[in-house]
Amino acid sequence: MNCCSPPYPLHSPCRNDTTYDVLLLQDIEMTDMEPASLENLCVLYHSANYIVVNKHWDIRIDSKMWYEKQTVQSQLKLRFPDLVDPGTYYGFRFCHQLDFSTSGALCVALSKAAAGNAYRCFKDRLVTKAYLALLRGTVEKETMTLNFAIGKNIAEGKTHMMCIDGTEDCENPKPSQTELKVLEYGTYDGEPVTKVLLQPLTGRTHQLRVHCSAVGHPIVGDYTYSLGKDNSPYRMMLHAYNLRIPLPKEPIHVTAPDPFLPHIDTKWVPERLMKTLEGALEHLLDWCKEEESKPPDETSLVDEKISSPEETEEQRAQCQQWLSEWSLD
Repeated sequence: MNCCSPPYPLHSPCRNDTTYDVLLLQDIEMTDMEPASLENLCVLYHSANYIVVNKHWDIRIDSKMWYEKQTVQSQLKLRFPDLVDPGTYYGFRFCHQLDFSTSGALCVALSKAAAGNAYRCFKDRLVTKAYLALLRGTVEKETMTLNFAIGKNIAEGKTHMMCIDGTEDCENPKPSQTELKVLEYGTYDGEPVTKVLLQPLTGRTHQLRVHCSAVGHPIVGDYTYSLGKDNSPYRMMLHAYNLRIPLPKEPIHVTAPDPFLPHIDTKWVPERLMKTLEGALEHLLDWCKEEESKPPDETSLVDEKISSPEETEEQRAQCQQWLSEWSLD
């Protein structure tokens, strides 16, 4: 049996089981560099309301293309046939998105009510997401705030890409903000790279990839934003490491183990530690809790920087999409 398929329901208390944690880490180390398969679904959290999986790095969440059989949607249907909801298009309600090339924590709601509760947390910006990445080059500043409005690239041949405000053919750029913290300096396949922790404070398409590229440090293996040049690594080095959804009755806090370790990928060679991952994450979570504890009439710095009419429209569009899907129930 796959170590990510325990013979018992993986409710939140099991996340503290030391034996299970060891088995999970061993399983990830053995399979992280292998291609995705329908059977290789790693479940990090499972309750009556939600499932959080550790999405593989080369698989789509869902697809309407008949020929695309291998998706997270298909993995879930295979593993949990009794949980498929025929009243929804995909059978499961995905609370958020991860790119095809991005791995890590992905939350799935198992009912209309659960999806609505999660949506409110996302809409109110209460959700904390932290990503790990390997970036090309040496990032000199140990802490950076990346403020680049992001829009759609409408240039011929680049309509699948996003771009920053001021770029030619950049349509409808919207305010976007990412916090970056340097963890380690080292090399990947002999070239200088920097391991960082990224916190997106907005949820734009390809936000982390565009922001890192904008400061001259694209993500290792990002074929799209290197314009096809960075094609030697086996994957794009971006991983949704930590997900915290402060649901009132069932707070979710899940970590998808770090895949960027030298004993997993020997091409990554750390040389200088600047900040431990645990310390950086603890600092991030403390900051988020402080923001949550502020009185409703106290506007946070984050809200001042990124609030805009466009953000409200985007949230409304997302809500309408969810409600449209729910109406099939």
